[in-house]
Amino acid sequence: MHAHPPTPPPPAPRGAARRRTAPRRVRTPLAVLLLALGMLGTGLAAPASAARNGPEARVPAGVTAGVAVFDRGTGAFTERINADLRFRSASVMKLLIVLDLLWDRGPDAVPDADRTRLTAMLRSSDDSAASHYWSTRGGAAIVNRMVSRLALTGTAPPPSTHPGYWGYTATTAADTVRIYRHVLDAAPVPVRDFVMGNLRQATRCASDGYDQYFGIASAFERPWAVKQGWSGFSSGGCTAGTPATASAAAPSSSADSAAPSSADSASASASAAELDLVSEALHSTGTVGSGDRAIVAVLTLHPDGTPYGTAYSRLTELVGSLDVPGARRPAGTWVGTWGSGVRVRTGPTTTSSVVTTLPAGVDVLVGCQRRGQTVSVPPYTNDWWAYLPQYGGYMTNIYVDTPDNRIPGVPDCA
Repeated sequence: MHAHPPTPPPPAPRGAARRRTAPRRVRTPLAVLLLALGMLGTGLAAPASAARNGPEARVPAGVTAGVAVFDRGTGAFTERINADLRFRSASVMKLLIVLDLLWDRGPDAVPDADRTRLTAMLRSSDDSAASHYWSTRGGAAIVNRMVSRLALTGTAPPPSTHPGYWGYTATTAADTVRIYRHVLDAAPVPVRDFVMGNLRQATRCASDGYDQYFGIASAFERPWAVKQGWSGFSSGGCTAGTPATASAAAPSSSADSAAPSSADSASASASAAELDLVSEALHSTGTVGSGDRAIVAVLTLHPDGTPYGTAYSRLTELVGSLDVPGARRPAGTWVGTWGSGVRVRTGPTTTSSVVTTLPAGVDVLVGCQRRGQTVSVPPYTNDWWAYLPQYGGYMTNIYVDTPDNRIPGVPDCA
């Protein structure tokens, strides 16, 4: 039931269930106590002028977040939390790369090879494509051009110590909203349609093997379009489908950067030197709702050593707590998982084809559960399987973090 030997099972029982009914997470007793004592951070509320339709935004403890949610229907922000705080951009930088290339031409005017690279870069976050353009189009000069063109206020080239690392470009949640507003409201229609069309078709598995359906893609039902970013994590493992192109930049780690190139500008701004280049970065940006109603930019940093699945779940929890006009939240119950390389299959048997593998320890949305093939992972044996609607497949309940074979409160599949 796993791509690699599972992590040692926790002592039976496997601990209290980590369940939440979308979109609100059920806190553990310890978390409730800490919250009551004022020791657990829940993040900053949106400005008083911002209308809220749901509970206060929740920034998980230990997470540094920059948040901006813009309602295109009203022309106002519904959320702003540290919106001008700088983060390393990771793959969010790819938005500036594609806009720079297409600034004075439409997508139909570029060679087929460029369209192929750009498509892979936008849909599957292909690093080799970004590295190609960083090297051939002046490196930091790309950032400087786009800062001027889009009137970005917090974006700057990588620190002078890392001139070749395009993923170390500094940016903010507020600037990310400005980028999307340009694409949606100012860019030529062919450019808008090319960029947003590809972001709407973002693949679950990125070219470097990371599951990129965290944040917006997990917290909300379609329609959405996403450009995600991640940096500093140690492993991927997403196996669904075949990426558009293979990325040589990070076969076993999240690079979101390139080795320094002689073509890079030597004038990388020192103003980005204060960037945190140590903490793990995970960002979810894009649009949500019919007609791209809301622009969502959530940039986060996690303590060094945070597992990918943990950061994935924390970011999704934060995004799900935001006031996002036009968003529809999926039905089901959120539960924690354990184990490494746990497979999601098309049916409740170990012979059913594999849909994908889960990031280790990630929270998943369970729609229903049913009996299927009995699976044994000593000391556990279980014939119940959980259906994960966002994956379109089943996982054995052995790897669900609940004390019983069945998940409490989750209905049987019809």
